[in-house]
Amino acid sequence: MRLKTSTNGIHTGDSITVAPAQTLTDKEYQLMRNASLAVLREIGVETGGSNVQFGINPKDGRMVIIEMNPRVSRSSALASKATGFPIAKVAAKLAVGFTLDELMNDITGGATPASFEPTIDYVVTKIPRFNFEKFAGANDRLTTQMKSVGEVMAIGRNQQESLQKALRGLEVGATGFDEMVDLDAPDALTKIRHELKDAGAERIWYIADAFRAGMSVDGVFKLTNVDRWFLVQIEELVKLENEVKEGGFAGLNADVLRKLKRKGFADARLAKLLGIAESEIRKLRDQYDIHPVYKRVDTCAAEFSSDTAYMYSSYDEECEANPTDKDKIMVLGGGPNRIGQGIEFDYCCVHASLALREDGYETIMVNCNPETVSTDYDTSDRLYFEPVTLEDVLSIVRVEKPKGVIVQYGGQTPLKLARALEAAGVPIIGTSLMRLTVQKTVSVSRLRLSV
Repeated sequence: MRLKTSTNGIHTGDSITVAPAQTLTDKEYQLMRNASLAVLREIGVETGGSNVQFGINPKDGRMVIIEMNPRVSRSSALASKATGFPIAKVAAKLAVGFTLDELMNDITGGATPASFEPTIDYVVTKIPRFNFEKFAGANDRLTTQMKSVGEVMAIGRNQQESLQKALRGLEVGATGFDEMVDLDAPDALTKIRHELKDAGAERIWYIADAFRAGMSVDGVFKLTNVDRWFLVQIEELVKLENEVKEGGFAGLNADVLRKLKRKGFADARLAKLLGIAESEIRKLRDQYDIHPVYKRVDTCAAEFSSDTAYMYSSYDEECEANPTDKDKIMVLGGGPNRIGQGIEFDYCCVHASLALREDGYETIMVNCNPETVSTDYDTSDRLYFEPVTLEDVLSIVRVEKPKGVIVQYGGQTPLKLARALEAAGVPIIGTSLMRLTVQKTVSVSRLRLSV
């Protein structure tokens, strides 16, 4: 069961999705569960993957079916990545005659059968990626027609951490809830109200701006119809940002910094709020020994042990990474699909990982795109479902200590990190940074000449 945080009238693919559902009552959950099974029986689905989408009115409990897909879909792929349960793989085996109790769960090493319903002890947030800037004059208002070109998924121990990780993984220049408008401008509030009422690609950031402008949760709710629970989560983050600004760098003691990191604040966002370099926040974390630990996606909320290294970061206590002492190579993925950087780069990352495994290396994949093969837990030896940012990559390198990191296959996302990674002492293998820089310069020059 997952929940989208926008209202009906916006395509599911253009909506922010959260799993598990945060604002449903148990009664609502059970009603939808029973209704979905009734729909499958009526349609005649006997085996395979299906998904049923509902809309529910929280005021009176009225429930309607939005759509039903009797097949594996984008929603199936997202659900598989969110839970670790390989829906398409299991559906294929059911189609040839296996039963759920005969199939073993790979992630738990066969400790549970496929009939064991996945349970998660973390929060997953999916945010769509738009590319309206590529189409001058395009209508950027969100409707029942899907307009996003990709998506990013993030995993955290709480909603705020998961949401902020997803925002910085979008590759739109945001480090969190960055400001969209100058609140001193005379038309600032008018602009904010328009963006809240008539949803666009940047609505989530305008919600934060609304709280900065002094609007109440009820005021924002009336314009957006986004559940108050989610609005309270964002409002709290905005209040924390104000506290950071007021306290200054001197106010970032160990307890405050640890609290902020557990809420999902990136080093880059804190640095921007304080007007300092990101490296200063990183040095402060080193001084206080505040570093992320890594938890495993195991489909059973840690009820059984898992040997599958499908991991996400959190500022929790126990680290479940358990790195080996084998020779390792890390491959950086391309992040969310967008125009100019699509699935072709993921193809390169996947085959790089497979080739390295054949050569005896332990492979580590870092990516945050739920639509790709690279984020399948069995493509690499170790999968880190993390934003492809400097902070997140350096944290993984600190734990895994790979012999080398490959940045050349994931497109512009990892290439932009190459210089900073090399400066931090990370061994970049494959095409050298100098050659990558020269190649990019030559490509730009040729483009100018052709124009």
